[in-house]
Amino acid sequence: MNEELSNVLISKEHPMDDYLREDRLPHIWCSGCGLGTILTSFVSALQKSGLDRDKVAVVSGIGCTGRAAGYLYLDGFHTTHGRAIPFATGLKLGNPELKVVVISGDGDLVAIGGNHFIHAARRNMDITVICVNNFNYGMTSGQMGPTTPTGARTSTSPYGNHEPPFSVPYLAAASGATYVARWTSLHIRRLEDSILEALNKKGFSVVEIISPCPTYYGKKNKMGSALQQMKYYHENSVIRHGSDPAESGIDLGGEIVVGCFINKDKPTFLDSQKRSV
Repeated sequence: MNEELSNVLISKEHPMDDYLREDRLPHIWCSGCGLGTILTSFVSALQKSGLDRDKVAVVSGIGCTGRAAGYLYLDGFHTTHGRAIPFATGLKLGNPELKVVVISGDGDLVAIGGNHFIHAARRNMDITVICVNNFNYGMTSGQMGPTTPTGARTSTSPYGNHEPPFSVPYLAAASGATYVARWTSLHIRRLEDSILEALNKKGFSVVEIISPCPTYYGKKNKMGSALQQMKYYHENSVIRHGSDPAESGIDLGGEIVVGCFINKDKPTFLDSQKRSV
């Protein structure tokens, strides 16, 4: 390759350069983790949304997924554990013109942050929540969480989990969310489209993303290499748009029901406030 062509290739901008903090790359996520592709899907959806980047804020909690906010060239808050949604709520109430997005994990959002999740959905706060579910606390050695499937082994359930897990779509729908969808981190294009729909939806919109944790959950449950684990998530996913969220539970080794479950319109919390003034 001649020097002139080499310089052209080196200087050519990446399509996502305006959204990614290059100085913080490469990321810290493990090989085989789906968080890299999830971040790509989010950025791609945001680019297609037409939203003003200066009016988008990303809020995250603690955990592997919470690191996403630090890689984005967007206004963001890396909050305390379980408190991403109340931070996001305050941000939206303080500046209703902002598009506020929460990107965090299942442990952060529906364990210690579960009460905030329920009541933000009940109030229909106009925020988008992207919940990455890897079935355990991946950053702190793979402990059992509220979405860990029954029978699954973790560092704190070495003989298998005996508790029934939350279904995030069912929880979101029952609490009043206006948009509820689930995909895996392997459904890259479908995931991108779903995030785009959620960003453009008024009210409390939720996209759950089932993502492999090869370092802890996968090894504890003898799911093989990272590639084998990704193959499992791909082959066991069943698309059922509009299905009852109550039937979206995930059993250890069973099928993963994905698709858009809820897409409806109703007044947001701020809409209700305006009407009462």
